[in-house]
Amino acid sequence: MPNNALVIGASGGIGQAVTDALRARGDTVTTLSRSADGFDVTDPASVARHLDALDGPFDLVFVAVGVLGTPEKSLGAIEADAMARVMAVNAIGPALILRHLGRLLPRRAPSVCAILSARVGSIGDNGIGGWYSYRASKAALNQIVHGAAIELGRSHKQSSVVALHPGTVKTPFTADYAGHHKTVPASQAAANLLGVIDGLGPDQSGQFFDYAGKTIPW
Repeated sequence: MPNNALVIGASGGIGQAVTDALRARGDTVTTLSRSADGFDVTDPASVARHLDALDGPFDLVFVAVGVLGTPEKSLGAIEADAMARVMAVNAIGPALILRHLGRLLPRRAPSVCAILSARVGSIGDNGIGGWYSYRASKAALNQIVHGAAIELGRSHKQSSVVALHPGTVKTPFTADYAGHHKTVPASQAAANLLGVIDGLGPDQSGQFFDYAGKTIPW
């Protein structure tokens, strides 16, 4: 169980709920967000400035940044600028954060870096198509997470770097698109995710899990 955590994207529904849950159980939590701190995940200088100013190491780095955009229902709905924006926030942004992970995690103690992904980023689990930008950005994120886990595993042998699917959470992020999917409150999603995180070890590093701890196909 972590006792010194960093939550990036802490002003969002899930990020705030995870922050609250960690503090409620007595953990020390450092938070970063665009709204509170001016942390711009799409700006390498902003990412470097904020992360370089932190005093680690952290037992848990939880990354909850993301944007949905306007999900495309067909190929004809794809717009280059909109797709680039989604990729910048959902894939490139987390990659910029991961550049600093080696300094943020302890080298000789257990640690977890958990990054919010989404089941729709699974290529193997895609049976209906559509949502091209969001799906592609999360698939790219999953590849980045997997590669980071391999690299960090060489220098931080007790680390676990994973992608997590939180389920469909009742937040403003999903308000227009939850549809017929069962939603859970952010507080329940946070409890589910922390339950998974608390059970992770180096053997699970580089994998993609859902909120119940089940592996999701790439």
